[in-house]
Amino acid sequence: MVKKNNIKIFQKKVIKNIQNIIKYQKPKILKSAKLFYNTYKNKGMIYIFGTGHSHMMAEEGHFRAGGFAPICPILCSSLMLHESANLSSIIERTEGVTTNLLEKYNITSKDVLLIFTNSGVNQAPLEAAYFAKKIKCKTIGVLSLEYAKCAPLSKYKKKLFEIVDIFIDNYGPPGDALIEINEIFKVSPFSTIGGSFILNSIISEVAELAKDEKPFPFYVSSNMPNAEKHNQKLLRKFKRKNPHI
Repeated sequence: MVKKNNIKIFQKKVIKNIQNIIKYQKPKILKSAKLFYNTYKNKGMIYIFGTGHSHMMAEEGHFRAGGFAPICPILCSSLMLHESANLSSIIERTEGVTTNLLEKYNITSKDVLLIFTNSGVNQAPLEAAYFAKKIKCKTIGVLSLEYAKCAPLSKYKKKLFEIVDIFIDNYGPPGDALIEINEIFKVSPFSTIGGSFILNSIISEVAELAKDEKPFPFYVSSNMPNAEKHNQKLLRKFKRKNPHI
């Protein structure tokens, strides 16, 4: 029996999905970058929200070397996995939790809410999108369209890609995992890789638009020359709007 080379299979599937993102989603990535930049110029903030493993995208955008300074993560321990994975799954499907969380961040119509969710059907991301719509805050959703189409509808009777202003497909499969085992199970999920690629692709294009700004609104790795001085300028500028600084 020939042993499968799962590393190679995973590599090929990841590369194929990323190539699809570049080929088909680039216009939306560029549109999102322009929205980010215009929001920054108008003194707004970029808020990033996700539950479960998708919350990592909020952390990915926050105070990261090479990261966009006016990004604020929306973080809530009970919607993550480190305290109780089972409870977090229940809470993200509980009505009202997300609205109460978002109200604490003082999001306005000048801001952007970027929502990461792989299936695009759970209560929390949908409630977040409708919350933003109500206050006329622009919305971007990143999810798997293929997964969303086969996932069951919530009480909203809509899926995230039908609600947000800009929808970006991560091209992940239903269930997220890429590698088939014994024709029954699948392992090695893609959404974190795809989400990070999409987020940092947007940021790379924002940087091009902002290249002449002073100070350049992107953090520098703390161990690089003059990083402390540069980063402190940005932290002072954005700490009032970002409670996690």
